[in-house]
Amino acid sequence: MSLNLLQAWQGAKKRLEAAGLAGPVIDARLLVEAAADATRADIVGDPYRALTPEQEAKLEDFLSRREHREPVSHILGRKGFWKIMLNVNSDVLTPRPDTETVVEWVLRDFPDHAAWSVLDLGVGSGAILLSILSERPAAKGLGVDVSEEALAVARDNAANLGLASRVALLRGDWTTGLGDDSFDLVVSNPPYIASDVIETLEPEVRDHEPRLALEGGADGLDHYRVLAPEILRVLKPGGRFAVEIGYDQKAAVEALFRAAGATDVQTLKDLGDRDRVVAGAKKPLET
Repeated sequence: MSLNLLQAWQGAKKRLEAAGLAGPVIDARLLVEAAADATRADIVGDPYRALTPEQEAKLEDFLSRREHREPVSHILGRKGFWKIMLNVNSDVLTPRPDTETVVEWVLRDFPDHAAWSVLDLGVGSGAILLSILSERPAAKGLGVDVSEEALAVARDNAANLGLASRVALLRGDWTTGLGDDSFDLVVSNPPYIASDVIETLEPEVRDHEPRLALEGGADGLDHYRVLAPEILRVLKPGGRFAVEIGYDQKAAVEALFRAAGATDVQTLKDLGDRDRVVAGAKKPLET
């Protein structure tokens, strides 16, 4: 006897709860929707719709993978961020709501129709850069990443969102080869987890996300030491920057940017009231 949507959802919730997973209700719904080619409205409005044998088999595969701590975003191959949907896989970090703090600050401080240039260092899936460009139609962006696999994901996302004509993607080591005074805005979510903390992370992160995008050296600050002076170098006079940080890195990262000559340095909190983004500016030219 085949499962219906309601039974599938209830059964999935019980399995994920029994596995001790956080957020089993939402995860179960997302996996059932994907396996059964259904929407949330279908589950509510047509709960007794039967799954086909193929859909049941797909759901079983999804649930087994989730029980083994594979992230839902990797199982489904997609993740919503800001107002866009992104393809994701094990070559990129799964974009997190905390990172939307960068996008929120940028959109508040930059005008709608100005033709400004954006640099995203460590572009990954393109989450930050593509979210900004989707909201600012006159802007153009460059995304840099050391991983060609990550850049392939970002290219697909840019194409799917109709933004490919306004995005250039470059394999590189941070700002190497980029000219002075080149960008109005620089954003980055660099690796900032201390090396000895990596093994303590949840399996979804530790075992399924790229170590290259997580590890920030012995104290988590290695990349900021490189980025602070380089971001100031490539920014145009008066240009702005915003970088994501770990919850306990505010003082250290602010100090690095101030030492590099940044002005108006501030730290923004995420929705959980944790320090999340250090932002500031390059001193404008004297008039």
